Amino acid sequence: MRRSAEPEMMDLPGQPRQLLTEDLRNLRLINRYLGCHRNVLRGLARLVQTNKLQTFSLLDVGTGSADIPEVVVRWARRNHVRARIAALERDGVSVEEAAQQTRKLPEITVIRGDGMSPPFGAASFDFVLASQLLHHFSDAQIIAALRTWARLARCAIIVNDLVRHPLAYQGIRLVTRAFTRNEMTRTDGPRSVERACTISEWRELFRRANIGKFSVQWALPFRVLGVISISR
Repeated sequence: MRRSAEPEMMDLPGQPRQLLTEDLRNLRLINRYLGCHRNVLRGLARLVQTNKLQTFSLLDVGTGSADIPEVVVRWARRNHVRARIAALERDGVSVEEAAQQTRKLPEITVIRGDGMSPPFGAASFDFVLASQLLHHFSDAQIIAALRTWARLARCAIIVNDLVRHPLAYQGIRLVTRAFTRNEMTRTDGPRSVERACTISEWRELFRRANIGKFSVQWALPFRVLGVISISR
């Protein structure tokens, strides 16, 4: 199963607002029940504990409807840690949805901007998070993005993404057809798996980025957790 370069529907301009809004809400459910939230918190908790942080800042690149920042804030509150999160998103409809979803969470600031050229200075955040984002890009773009984000992070970059595998493809195809009629969700779910990397490919991309020591872990179901340490 080779990596696909076919774009996802959500990456194409001019999509109907209702289609995208409904897709974002579907993604919140998928992220919750298929391990995305758990994977992000596993990586973040380890970093917070290792660095003995009582407060931290995080940039979530490509935040979508900001469900990941919301989960992080609630985790931080439960663990008596103060979080400050910038939720960066370039799509206008997604920014509106994110602002609505996080309106009661003052720890989160939703910002419209491009993750490939973020509007922040060097070392602005403890952590940069890319969750379910990098598979949208080519290998060269992934490496460029990681190098860009390395300039923003004081401690680490956290990557939570998909692992390409035929079982993952068939599984998400069945799941999306079972719970929604939304064309974007039904199309992009399987296509996102086709666009993802294998574990060995993720490892090679992190090595080629050459920005610091990294760890790569497999997580169920067919997910990768990558943590790249930043040395300053």
